[in-house]
Amino acid sequence: MAFDIDLIQKVYAELPGKVAAARKALGRPLTLTEKILYTHLHPENPLQEYQRGGDYVFFQPDRVAMQDATAQMALLQFMMCGREKVAVPSTVHCDHLILAKDGADQDLAVANAENKEVYDFLSTISDKYNIGFWKPGAGIIHQIVLENYAFPGGMMIGTDSHTPNAGGLGMVAIGVGGADAVDVMAGMPWELKQPKVIGVKLTGKLSGWTTPKDVILKVAGILTVKGGTGAIVEYFGEGARSMSCTGKGTICNMGAEIGATTSTFGYDESMSRYLKATDRADVAALADQVAEHLTGDPEVYANPEQYFDRVIEIDLNTLEPHINGPYTPDRAFPISEFAAAVEEFGFPPVLEVGLIGSCTNSSYEDLDRAANIAKDAAAKGLRAKSEFTITPGSEQIRFTVERDGILQAFEDIGGVVLANACGPCIGQWARHTDDPNRANSIITSFNRNFAKRNDGNPQTRGFVASPELVTAMAISGSMKFNPLTDTLVNDKGEEVKLAPPQGYELPPNGFAVEDAGYQAPAEDGSSVVVAVDPASDRLQLLEPFQPIRNEQLQNMRILIKAKGKCTTDHISMAGPWLTYRGHLENISQNCLIGAVNAYNDKTNTVINHLTGEYHPVPESALAYRDNGVGQIVVGEENYGEGSSREHAAMEPRFLGVHAVLVKSFARIHETNLKKQGMLALTFAEPADYDLFRQDDTVSIVDFTSFAPGKQLTIELGHADGTKDTVKVNHTYNAAQIDWVRAGSALNKIREEVVGGR
Repeated sequence: MAFDIDLIQKVYAELPGKVAAARKALGRPLTLTEKILYTHLHPENPLQEYQRGGDYVFFQPDRVAMQDATAQMALLQFMMCGREKVAVPSTVHCDHLILAKDGADQDLAVANAENKEVYDFLSTISDKYNIGFWKPGAGIIHQIVLENYAFPGGMMIGTDSHTPNAGGLGMVAIGVGGADAVDVMAGMPWELKQPKVIGVKLTGKLSGWTTPKDVILKVAGILTVKGGTGAIVEYFGEGARSMSCTGKGTICNMGAEIGATTSTFGYDESMSRYLKATDRADVAALADQVAEHLTGDPEVYANPEQYFDRVIEIDLNTLEPHINGPYTPDRAFPISEFAAAVEEFGFPPVLEVGLIGSCTNSSYEDLDRAANIAKDAAAKGLRAKSEFTITPGSEQIRFTVERDGILQAFEDIGGVVLANACGPCIGQWARHTDDPNRANSIITSFNRNFAKRNDGNPQTRGFVASPELVTAMAISGSMKFNPLTDTLVNDKGEEVKLAPPQGYELPPNGFAVEDAGYQAPAEDGSSVVVAVDPASDRLQLLEPFQPIRNEQLQNMRILIKAKGKCTTDHISMAGPWLTYRGHLENISQNCLIGAVNAYNDKTNTVINHLTGEYHPVPESALAYRDNGVGQIVVGEENYGEGSSREHAAMEPRFLGVHAVLVKSFARIHETNLKKQGMLALTFAEPADYDLFRQDDTVSIVDFTSFAPGKQLTIELGHADGTKDTVKVNHTYNAAQIDWVRAGSALNKIREEVVGGR
């Protein structure tokens, strides 16, 4: 039986009436996206049509999920909001803090020892506030959510950018920062700009070496890392219905790489099969009764151009397997062109490591099909020439694939099974290498491949492909290998060719697990004491941020003018810094250390105008803060893309940065900055970026008249005595300006929760 079945029954009981009312209010057929959004409006919003890409709307999500790295800060904030327990079903998943090094058992034991105080904190705070707790080793948040909590037509938020994975089960599941999670857990309305809707029509059917992963790699090549910004991507068509539920999850998961708010699919037989296989036949039965409301209206799919803001069509019959990268997930190569690209662009031709699994591709189907290739290779006298690792997505998956001989098939060709955790996907990887700075190539079935993402080496060329293709290429050891056309030489000197993969969508003998790793919260948490040692260097209780004052915005200094791509990994690195995710003061020592300074093309080296010398970014920021000097950060396009980590907003706030001015923002990061009471501004004229000189003073001259829809004015005082005036835009509405005036959204929530008692 499903978790929270009463909630799901209520959603489905109300769904037909709510959809009918929304259809009447809009006066037209509805996309699936619109059905879910309009049936989850918060009561503060009237039922009316909201302008896509224009109106801010309050929603009422059904649930919240948090992974351990982001849950620490989110729950430290929740402790400050004044509530006795969470207002909606919420869960914590311990998946980010396990370092991949020696194998599953050893790595999990080390993580439990090294992270004990963090796990104790998360366990006790979950107990106290009625939050479900998934222990270390239970699995990756998105796989656990798909297996246990996701349901068609539901709406959830999660403190991880790959929360959209649950779209594989027909949800609108959105990645957010921890402050947004606090809103929902505190029972407050959750705000989102009404998304645009991109329709992707899938025709035909996948076959041979082509997989659902190749669909999203193709879409990423079409839309780029910014093409989905401010939009929900809705997949439909015969090709969508022909894919497995977990394959749909892979596509939705990687929608984060095109900047999409989320992605989703309509309810169909594959979702019903998956619900039944994961012990949720009760949910499938309920969904079947309202199935027509769990997909877009027929008129929408018959004439998609009338109802979507953009329509893309992909023929699965002709789609090739793809490899995307390096350094960005939208640089797409069909496999037939990749060997030539290796030559043309000088990618290191030896494949050093192939890695499969992760939250994106660790389903039973993924691993069974990849194991089928491994079995075929072993039978033909082949072993992996590259290092080869396998990361199961959950303990249920791991237990089941071990029972069915799938893990053994990988080990038979030299594969190493890692813990059920994020591991190398997020930089939690103690890589075995003789030179951590050597130019090299790796291929993963993960989702992200930014520089230094997996192993900290900027010279590692990370590529993304399906688990099947990664397995085949790890067997070959070559970046130029095309398993569709090429042969390999086996241990007898014979030329052999790998057969196309086959595999089961779901385990023929059902899923099995001895201990899934779930810990239910205490029935009454009022007496539970949250474990935080005042002397800890990993956990630190928070102090409220003070509101930004007008005088602080005058004669600010430029902390850094970031050049080129500046993701949340550049602003707040993961890897070893995950240790300090619950300690704002300590983790702020990594603030912007990965960003390239436009004034000297170096990282973590900026001028400190108090000393006239170059210092690390955090050191300069602290000096400015402690001496009462305001600071601004300047950046370029899609600033803050990547992970949802709110630390990338909290750290500059803590260090005294008052404003971030860029050419454009990634959605989640812009929201995170707003939540922390900062100014998130964009150039009215992007070319004005070039006017900002290293020795400028920067003043926002009209902050006292800060208002929705009204530009702000920046005055640049140059060292030569000249000045420039720059107009900047913002997207703050009245409520968000109140966050700035209060010091943060959390300060405003506390006023309302405590004041409402």
